[in-house]
Amino acid sequence: MRGLMQDWPLLCHRIIEHAASIHGNQEVVTRSVEGPIHRTNYAEIRNRALKVSQRLDREGIKLGDRVATIAWNTWRHLEAWYGIMGIGAICHTVNPRLFPDQIAWIINHAEDRIVMTDLTFIPILEKIADKLPSVERYIVFTDKAHMPQTTLKNAVAYEDWIAEADGDFQWKTFDENTAAAMCYTSGTTGDPKGVLYSHRSNVLHALMANNGDSLGANAEDTMLPVVPLFHANSWGIAFSAPSMGTKLVMPGAKLDGASVYELLDTEK
Repeated sequence: MRGLMQDWPLLCHRIIEHAASIHGNQEVVTRSVEGPIHRTNYAEIRNRALKVSQRLDREGIKLGDRVATIAWNTWRHLEAWYGIMGIGAICHTVNPRLFPDQIAWIINHAEDRIVMTDLTFIPILEKIADKLPSVERYIVFTDKAHMPQTTLKNAVAYEDWIAEADGDFQWKTFDENTAAAMCYTSGTTGDPKGVLYSHRSNVLHALMANNGDSLGANAEDTMLPVVPLFHANSWGIAFSAPSMGTKLVMPGAKLDGASVYELLDTEK
């Protein structure tokens, strides 16, 4: 933890760098949207997140640009988070449980340039894509074998997309008060309202969450975040867990009782 505080500014991608160097072999387990259980670790997530940054940079995504994710809790979603924030772009988590018109309104209000999504949500996006003029392309969190035919603009399978990068890339440095993430309210009182999280606030929240309170975790612990990454940034778990090297178990799209219990039982 001390290593996070030694070099300023406080930037979100420093957390995954810390996790990869200190807790690189710690597992991150996912029930993939395609079905099988997938196992990786913090070192590999860091390496692939660098490829995400490299590809976004090649796409012309710059400081302050918004990149949307409409996705479940998976290792790919985590990689995208760190990759987006690593170049100073804003990771805009969109809640797929909202009405399609609300999703369109939110993406347009944020002026998202790229949408990264899971297979589950392709039908929703296809229905509203003609209402999303700012979106330049869609990246689907899957591989070539599972990539469906779709009418989404410039759609590409995530694995093919990052395969075009070698990962020889340096994450960028900028003011720690730069916006890192954004999410919108559910719009129960008028149009949804956007909320920004800064790099500084995310890092400080991670440090506080692991400072001995009831949410504190360590490298001997296992955490299963059922609360989605698109819900209030999953209470900051994407930063607090790796900062302490906690094993993450990501439930993917199956949030029914039997599926969650199976992960609780098999992954402890």
